[in-house]
Amino acid sequence: MFFDNFQRRLRRESELWRDEGIISASQYQQIADRYQFKNLEMAARDRFMMIAIAIGGILLVIGVYTFAAANWFSWSREVKFILMMSLFFFISITGFYNWREPTLSSKEGKKPQRNKRLLGEALLIFAAFILGANLILMAQIFNITGSLPELFLAWGFGVSFMAYGLSLNSLGIMSIILVMIGYWAGLGDLWYSSEQLSWSRLAVRHMPLISWLWFVPLAYLCRSRWIFFFAAFLFASSLQFNLNPLPLLNFSNVAPWVASFALALPPAIFWSYDDLLFPTINYRLFQPLARNLALIAFGLVFYALSFRWQWQGFSSNSFGSTNNSNFLSVPVIDLGILSGLAVLQWLFLLRQRNNPPRREVVFNTALIATFLGFILVVPFWHQAISRIGDLGSFIFNVLLAVLSWGLIQEGMKLNDRRSFWGGMLLLTLLVISRMLEYDTDLLFRAMVFLMCGSILISAGMWFENRLTGSSGKKAS
Repeated sequence: MFFDNFQRRLRRESELWRDEGIISASQYQQIADRYQFKNLEMAARDRFMMIAIAIGGILLVIGVYTFAAANWFSWSREVKFILMMSLFFFISITGFYNWREPTLSSKEGKKPQRNKRLLGEALLIFAAFILGANLILMAQIFNITGSLPELFLAWGFGVSFMAYGLSLNSLGIMSIILVMIGYWAGLGDLWYSSEQLSWSRLAVRHMPLISWLWFVPLAYLCRSRWIFFFAAFLFASSLQFNLNPLPLLNFSNVAPWVASFALALPPAIFWSYDDLLFPTINYRLFQPLARNLALIAFGLVFYALSFRWQWQGFSSNSFGSTNNSNFLSVPVIDLGILSGLAVLQWLFLLRQRNNPPRREVVFNTALIATFLGFILVVPFWHQAISRIGDLGSFIFNVLLAVLSWGLIQEGMKLNDRRSFWGGMLLLTLLVISRMLEYDTDLLFRAMVFLMCGSILISAGMWFENRLTGSSGKKAS
C-alpha cells in the first residue's frame, strides 16, 4: 500500500518534470519502466474487486446465517450437522483453491494473481472462525457439556492443524492466540478447583511443554517470527504461572528448587537456542529474536528479585509442608524435559563457540552462565539452607545494573539503538524503583527524578550525535 502511494506520487511528479522540461521523455519512460507505472491502474482495479468480493462475501454469509437461524429449530439434528459441516468444508475448499491457484500459476510460468491468494487466505481464516462456531453448535446439538477453556483449546489446536497443513502464517498466529485464551481461561480452575482432571486441565498444566514443542516447529514451517514470539511468550508466562515461584517464601512452592528452575529456564533456553539444532535447518532465522527474549527475561527476573519484599517473610520448610496433591501440581515431566533441552542446547552452544554470533561481543557465554548461576543458586539457598534477606535483594540489584551497563556497552559498540536505549531505560527504572521502595522525602525524590531525566536526555543526545557522525563517516 505504501509502495503504491509512492508510485502514484512519483508518477505525478515525474509527469510534471517532463512537462516542465526538467527531464526528457526518454528519462520519464525509464522511470515509468523502473517503477511500473502501468501496473497502477491494474492494482486499483484489483483492489476495488477485492472490496466488492469482501462485501459480497459478508452479505452472503449473513444471508446464510439468517436463513439457518430462521429454520434452525425446525430442522432435525442430522440436518443441522450436515449443514454446518458442509458450510465449513465448502468455505475451506474454496479458500484453499483460491489460495493455491496463484502458486500453481507461477510454477507454470503464468503471472501470479496476488488478489486471489489474499482472497483464499481470507476464506481460510473465515473457515477457521466457522470451525469455532461448529464446535459450539455441535456441543449444543449433541448435548455435550464443556467449559470455556475446552472450547478455546480445542478450537486453537484445530486451527493449528490447519496451519500445519497449509503452512499459513495467519492461521498459525490465530491458533496460538486461541490456545493462549484457553490457557488463561483455564488457569483459575487449575489453581483453585479440585475437580477430576480433564484433558483441558492437563493441557493447561503442561502448557509450557506443549507451547514450546508444538508451536516452535510451526514457526519454522510458516517462517514466522510472530509465531515464534507468541510461542516463546506462552512458554515463559505459563511456566511462571503454573509454578508460581514468587514470592520466594510462597507456601505453594513444594520444593526449594521449583523457583530456581521456573526463573532460570526461560532465559537459559532462549539464550542457548540455535536454529541449527534442527537437522533440516541450515540458517539462523530465530536465534537473534531468541537472544533478545533472553535479555528481556533476564531483565524481568532481576527486576522482580531486586525488591526487598521478595526476600522477606516467614514460612515453614517447604519439604515439611509438602503433600501429594501439591507435589502432583508441579509439572515435573515438563521441568525434566525442558531442563534436558536446555542442557542439550548449551552443549551445542559450547561446540559453536569458534563462530560466535554478533551479540556475544558484549554478552559472552561466561557472563550469561554467571547470570544463570545466580538465578539458580541464590533463591535455592534462601529457601532451603538459610534466609539471606537483604543480601538477595542487593545481589539482584547489582546483576540488574550489570545487565543495564552491558546493554549500553553493546549499543555503543554495535551502534544498536535498541540495546542502548533499553539499557538506559532499565538503569533509570532501577534507580527510580529503589528510590520509591525506600522511605525517602519528597525533596530527595524530586532530585532523583531531575537527575535521571537530565542524564537520560544528555546520554541520548550524545549517543544519537555519535551514531549520526559514524554513519556520515561511513557514507563518505
